[in-house]
Amino acid sequence: MTNIDTTRQPNPSITGGAGGGAKMKNLIIRTLTGIIFIVVMIGGILYSPLTTALLFALITVLSAWEFTGIMNRQEDVELNRFITTVAALMLYLGFFGYTMAISPTLAFLPWLVSMVYLMIAELYLQRQRPIVNWALTMMAQFYIALPFGLLCILRTGSDMELYQLLHGDGAIAVLAIFVFLWCSDTGAYCTGSLIGRHKLFPRISPAKSWEGSLGGAVAALAASQVFSYYAPVFNPLEWAIFAIVVVFFGTWGDLIESLLKRQIGIKDSGKILPGHGGMLDRFDSSLQAIPAVFIYLCTLAIL
Repeated sequence: MTNIDTTRQPNPSITGGAGGGAKMKNLIIRTLTGIIFIVVMIGGILYSPLTTALLFALITVLSAWEFTGIMNRQEDVELNRFITTVAALMLYLGFFGYTMAISPTLAFLPWLVSMVYLMIAELYLQRQRPIVNWALTMMAQFYIALPFGLLCILRTGSDMELYQLLHGDGAIAVLAIFVFLWCSDTGAYCTGSLIGRHKLFPRISPAKSWEGSLGGAVAALAASQVFSYYAPVFNPLEWAIFAIVVVFFGTWGDLIESLLKRQIGIKDSGKILPGHGGMLDRFDSSLQAIPAVFIYLCTLAIL
């Protein structure tokens, strides 16, 4: 009787096809998500100050909720996720209320109330590390809500010097921040994949290279000159410096979030954007780029 081997070895062509199909599906999902994301961002920013405010209010809430959830994964860290997120929203809305001249003196009062509550609550909750809870609660406010709040000032032109500098078109400055970040990310990925050899920050982000960073800077600079032609709010040199500020501080923002995730021991901050990870994964660069650009534009306005 002939012995028949009943064990089946996987067919390389079949498994390879399945793997290729999964990669293709992931690429399609990632591409569709990216297109929808860009359309929503551009539409929300350009349509009106109110749509910009609503868009970034939502982004602030989702980012703060995600941040507090990540922090609570640490041992003995117990943030009040709901109230901390509400506080972040209140800080953001405080900026919006201030820019809209909605009782500027009282615009930040709801945020102050929520922060006082969170500070005092730790006295009674008997948690293991109240100081860490306080520190991370404050980090959620200033790491996330503050940068997005600054966008309200840029978008609405409530500051007279900035309004004159931007010729009343703050939407262009807000849009430019994200366009330069997108161009930088794309240029860095393409250049790094092709010729990336020298690691930029291997201790925190082994995948990033100096070559990729330079490629990203070149892409952002090219985009800045397109802006200088179609949106001559600034001269070509000022637009170029704008782009360099975004690239430098955006890179640091990316590294900061990478360090945060590495310390917590996670790959992505969340899964809300299929194929792209979480909100912090998408906005990590902007959280440092926005304050830096705000300082740069304020300097130009003063000069």
